[in-house]
Amino acid sequence: MGDRDTDDDEAVWPAQPAPEQQPGSPAPVGERGLRWPRQWSPDRIWPSQWNGDRSWLRRRPPEPEPATVEEIASRDIAEQEVLEEVISEIEHRSIVDGEYRFKAWRLAGLGALIVLTLAVTLGRLLVGGPPSVADLRAEAGVEEWTELAVGVKDDQFGTAYYDETSKSWSGFDIDIAYMVAEDLGFRPDDVRFYGLESEDRARMQATDPATGKRVPVQLVIASYSITADREAAGVRFSAPYLYTEQSVVTLNGHQPVSALEDLAFQRVCTLSTSTSSTALDRVNAIVVRKNRVRECFAELDKRTVDAVSTDAAILGGYKYKFPEKYEHWDLGLDATERWGINVGENPALKTLVDLTLYRSYIDPQDDRWEQAWRDNFQVEVAANGKTPIAIAEQPRAERPDVRQLPWESLLG
Repeated sequence: MGDRDTDDDEAVWPAQPAPEQQPGSPAPVGERGLRWPRQWSPDRIWPSQWNGDRSWLRRRPPEPEPATVEEIASRDIAEQEVLEEVISEIEHRSIVDGEYRFKAWRLAGLGALIVLTLAVTLGRLLVGGPPSVADLRAEAGVEEWTELAVGVKDDQFGTAYYDETSKSWSGFDIDIAYMVAEDLGFRPDDVRFYGLESEDRARMQATDPATGKRVPVQLVIASYSITADREAAGVRFSAPYLYTEQSVVTLNGHQPVSALEDLAFQRVCTLSTSTSSTALDRVNAIVVRKNRVRECFAELDKRTVDAVSTDAAILGGYKYKFPEKYEHWDLGLDATERWGINVGENPALKTLVDLTLYRSYIDPQDDRWEQAWRDNFQVEVAANGKTPIAIAEQPRAERPDVRQLPWESLLG
């Protein structure tokens, strides 16, 4: 390739002559050690109109034309939008990462809780813990009983009454006894009821009417109020199964009774060992005590006493049975009588009875308690007027401490 005129379209680069290339020598090297491709030549790169003038390399770029206020504002808005998009993306990624980490920790915590629950369950199964229903039945001796003996009252209409003519039992306490017996595994024909007097409720001793002999019973369901004094004396009660209150019955025509004070210096009959006698003593009533409520009403009929006072659930049955003879009065007392089942010296049996009451209370499909109320007390409401008989709702029953496997249900 020969020299070219400076008037050609291209200027010479660089000004010095290009080194001659010897056969077999490497290609020419530029000023900084760069090898020029064979088809290129330094004198073919720059336009000829520059004529080797390199002053353009020292020139500053042209100043931008002045922008209007609208263009500056528009540009700032665009830049702000871009910046906000970048910040939004960063925040989104931060939130996503945080949610992922939170989910991961939550899953880890759930896994740890499951493992802990399984460990506790297995520990209680293998090492110990609350007894199971089978354990309680064995401890209580239920499996060895061929029948269930229950001590009850036999002269209380609507609560527990024995009909000599039909040889049948009826009343709220009787239905509660059947409910407990069913859960213990006894059929109705396997339940034996024995009438007892109030003073025998703590002893758990009844009298067999056929033989006249004393009979021990496994349960006492006899309008028996739970009190601290009775528990301190050794009576072992179940959870309460009925709430009622003290009231008064007089013969029709008696002056109205609105408070216990209205009975001051009057002869009032009540049951022996009854909680009602304590309140009567405080108002200076002349208290006459009997072992059976029918004995009190016999005295009232003879007018040897002025009134009979005990639990409203008991008196309401007499008002219902003889609506023209008696008047039932509400005393408006704050104290609540809580009826419980005496299980004697058998704590395992108490837990089993409490389990029945819990099932009846917590299970919406179990309406045995409600049916007992409807059959015995609801029918008495109209005859008793404004005087309440008892609370028409089963008392709250707590879950007893019974071992339950994950696949089992305490509701039976």
